[in-house]
Amino acid sequence: MRGLSCGESISVSAGLVKELIAMFCEDVVVLAKTVLAKAGERGVMVATAESCTGGLVAAALTEIAGSSSVVDRGFVTYSNAAKMQMLGVPAQTLADHGAVSEPTAHAMASGAVAHSDASASVAITGIAGPGGGSDEKPVGLVHFAAACPDGRVLHIERQFGDLGREQVREAALKQALELLAQALDAQ
Repeated sequence: MRGLSCGESISVSAGLVKELIAMFCEDVVVLAKTVLAKAGERGVMVATAESCTGGLVAAALTEIAGSSSVVDRGFVTYSNAAKMQMLGVPAQTLADHGAVSEPTAHAMASGAVAHSDASASVAITGIAGPGGGSDEKPVGLVHFAAACPDGRVLHIERQFGDLGREQVREAALKQALELLAQALDAQ
């Protein structure tokens, strides 16, 4: 079966569903392969901590054969309770800054490393929409953090706009993979 370009639609028969579930657009596959290659070259295990992407980053990484040599685990922490229980995000951080914030993304990335065998991670928390936005935190706002193997944490804030839920999540997936690749270069 040929690869799809991002945003391309096709008619899906029941026999193709299983094959299509595991498919990502080509630029996502390239980014995932880049992350895996960098981690492999450096002997680094990686973890993901995802909220609005709901596991897409981990899925993109593990879609690539051989990923088990560098992917330790993925945390899907959609609720605040999950962020606290699984990643150790402090309740006070969530109370003071909210789930969609730089401090929360930072705590998620650090928590993913602390609660795994990974030495690098990427965290994503945002508002994919269509609802949930506010004037202060509009739909399309996403915070990313990546824990580097040397202990530093990188942060990026992106305002993708109200593109639609699928497009915000796709853009967040790509940004997360790019940031994780940068974190692996930061050794």
